[in-house]
Amino acid sequence: MSLNSSIIVVTVITAIIFAAIGLLYTLRTRTTAGNYIISRNKAGGWLATATLVASGLGAWILFSPAETGTWAGIVGLIGYSIGSAAPLLTFIFIGARLKRLMPSGHSLTEFVRIRYGVVAHIMVLLVMIFYMFIFLSAELTGISQAVNLLGGTPLVFTASVVGILTVIYTAFGGIKASIFTDSIQFTIIIPLIVAVFLILLVTLGGFGSAFESVNMQNPELFSFNNRPGIEFAFTLIIAIWAADMFNGGFWQRVYSCKDGKSLKRGFLAAGLIVIPVIFIMGILGIVAVGNGNLSEPSVALFELITTTLPGWALGVVLVLALILVMSSMDSLLSGISS
Repeated sequence: MSLNSSIIVVTVITAIIFAAIGLLYTLRTRTTAGNYIISRNKAGGWLATATLVASGLGAWILFSPAETGTWAGIVGLIGYSIGSAAPLLTFIFIGARLKRLMPSGHSLTEFVRIRYGVVAHIMVLLVMIFYMFIFLSAELTGISQAVNLLGGTPLVFTASVVGILTVIYTAFGGIKASIFTDSIQFTIIIPLIVAVFLILLVTLGGFGSAFESVNMQNPELFSFNNRPGIEFAFTLIIAIWAADMFNGGFWQRVYSCKDGKSLKRGFLAAGLIVIPVIFIMGILGIVAVGNGNLSEPSVALFELITTTLPGWALGVVLVLALILVMSSMDSLLSGISS
């Protein structure tokens, strides 16, 4: 079987497995209008952490952090990590307060309508839908490009398979199916990220030589005085922080948390997990620079993977990418529905 055929098979099987998990869970549970939009007060601390991490991390972590590392360096990655965690940490306070003020609410839009009126409600609603639609489009584009880079699979094929199967189980199960699949995807995503990092570390014989090469040719990547990196870091913190406050999937999960304690534990743990994940994926971009032959920073991680890892390891990366995109897509779809 050719590489491209193997990649197509892995893509289809992985997407079918998680679509089947979501559908089977939906069939075994009672779906109402309420738990389709909000699985109210059902998620304890661990489940809240799992669904927040799985829904927040998408295929973008295989592209953007590594690209940031190739030119903004360590200081840029610190900003990226903080920016990615900042919204989650902010929800500890804002989310908890909104839940106290509107215990029977569903999302931010309801509060805005009551507090600021119809015009503000419409504006916030449009911004939320626009943001989530762009996020959704980026996820489909990202996974299609990732699979194409690994084996030359047509973009439309990957987008269709992943998109259709994710829509099917999310349309039937809503937020409760999304949270359930997130809990499974979380237990796979984190070990796979660690596995990819360790496989690359072992394959390259350690990152020492790559880091030494970068330090000689691009020392600014390790400098905390790297002005472009500093500017980019502050920009990312502000941009990601502001944008994710309009993520309907996060607001749904505020009301899905069992109580205030579960909400605080879930969002705090998720924020603390996201920081090292983004930083690790970004470090691989610096490794790609030191490894040489980097032609396109936007796909730095995939250039590093395809030039250094054996064929079986590409399968690990592919499964990771597919799980990442499905876990974020179902949350965005349910967020848009809410």
